[in-house]
Amino acid sequence: MGAVEDQAERRQLLNVAYRLLGSVTEAEDAVQDAYTRWYGLPDGRRAEILLPGAWLTTVTGRICLDLLGSARARRERYVGAWLPEPLPDRAEWDGTGEADPVDPADLIVRDESVAMAFLVVLETMTPAERVAFVLHDVFRYPFAEIAEVLGRTPAACKQLAASARRRVSAARAPAPVRADVVRRVKEAWESKDIAALVGLLDPAAVMTADGGGLVGTVLRPVEGGPRIAQYMTAIAVRAPGLELLERSVNGLPGLVARREGAVVTVAAFEGDGDRVTRIWVVRNPEKLRPWTPQPS
Repeated sequence: MGAVEDQAERRQLLNVAYRLLGSVTEAEDAVQDAYTRWYGLPDGRRAEILLPGAWLTTVTGRICLDLLGSARARRERYVGAWLPEPLPDRAEWDGTGEADPVDPADLIVRDESVAMAFLVVLETMTPAERVAFVLHDVFRYPFAEIAEVLGRTPAACKQLAASARRRVSAARAPAPVRADVVRRVKEAWESKDIAALVGLLDPAAVMTADGGGLVGTVLRPVEGGPRIAQYMTAIAVRAPGLELLERSVNGLPGLVARREGAVVTVAAFEGDGDRVTRIWVVRNPEKLRPWTPQPS
């Protein structure tokens, strides 16, 4: 595998791993582990593998499957709600319109399968369902190859994907919030205008925050537009000097809060027409590492 092939293959593996794990950091670690195992093979064994990309995908899938299994136990001990790690578009930060090909976050394709709403639905699946669904429905891998990852028959993998598909269908189809709506939310938040915020939030809106027990935030979802507006306004009062920026979050319009140049909060939105129906707020600093501007 040459350098160019490695870069293209690494991009594909990172895209698979992020959708399986919901974490840029863990995806990078999983892919690195897969490459370590590849280069750890005896030369003769590597020469016998006709499709290195397929081998790496299988190994990466198995690593992710193991991580998903252990993650379930970790999340039972997690403080508050657990949310996927938000994905930045770093080209927005430097104004060049160009991504850094070295940064793993910049190798992940932004499409509907990385939207926060979709990743949250994936979290409701069993590890095997998630692997079968993501590999087949998102990346179009045949069930024969997925069977190699899961150690099950192709027929069993097909059933797992079908079960996962039903979970996706049962969830209300998410809709992205328009950029102008996010902008009005930002302006109302900055001006501490409760009435304006209530007008932008669906009466049944839900806000879920993830601080991981490392920073202060609500431990349970805040339900109802008025309650969310009051909570957001209270934050603005308690956190003077907070800088709000409109930024792409997982490929969709979102908001980023910075204090003294450091990103402290990332918010993703789901909407219905002119109103916001869901807000996902990530404050866990360990999940905001990809948002730290890289030194030039």
